Amino acid sequence: MFKALPFLLSCLLVIGCGESIGKSPNARILLMGDSMMASNAVGGNTVANGIEALLGEEVIDRSVSGAKYFYYLPISGAAGLRLDAQYRPGPWEWVVLNGGGNDLLFGGGCGASTTQLDRLITPDGRHGAIPAFVANIRASGARVLYVGYLRNPGMATPIKSCGPAGNELDRRLTKMADLNSGVDFIAMADLVPFKDPSYHQLDRIHPSPKGSRAIAKRIVERIKQPVQTQGTQVVRKRVVRRVIKRVAPPATPKS
Repeated sequence: MFKALPFLLSCLLVIGCGESIGKSPNARILLMGDSMMASNAVGGNTVANGIEALLGEEVIDRSVSGAKYFYYLPISGAAGLRLDAQYRPGPWEWVVLNGGGNDLLFGGGCGASTTQLDRLITPDGRHGAIPAFVANIRASGARVLYVGYLRNPGMATPIKSCGPAGNELDRRLTKMADLNSGVDFIAMADLVPFKDPSYHQLDRIHPSPKGSRAIAKRIVERIKQPVQTQGTQVVRKRVVRRVIKRVAPPATPKS
């Protein structure tokens, strides 16, 4: 009991640990991320709740508000404030996640320097904390769906200075997805209509329940797409069929 107390306190500090995997051992979707995913938990209006409602199946939600890739406190980090600690092995068909925004916002990444952004993901989309984490997830066989951040078009926001870094992050994540079969990136930069405050909470940073539902809808639209229409896999299949068609010998006439 007392040995578990520090862990329990850390869970309260980060406003709840991620959902237990044992709750539904047959769930096929794992969701991870920061406050964009975790917002609106009170009332059951998170992004995961929206995905569950649209698909009619359970989603294991391990997201934690404030999560970062570069987080060094051991107890609260293990409770989910370190993003890669949110992952748990399981029979996942899809792992949906976001992240990197808090590292940019609180790590000096919203100014002229690209050092923090480069630590997250290099300009070619091949290296950094994000590609390394995504590669580890892909090694399990799950498809990875990386989700971009909302914007506030035409509205003032406390994080407006992070706009250019956010756009570059999206570009690099797109590159990463293009390079890796089984990895998809969904941008949310165009989701919020111009001067429409209803997709955000009053802080103009976190999604409102409406915003969370809109994010979930876009995620589900991608999940429902046939696998063979995504990535480079379909191209490879077509090439194989063409090669077989060219090299196959003509059929022997029946006698």
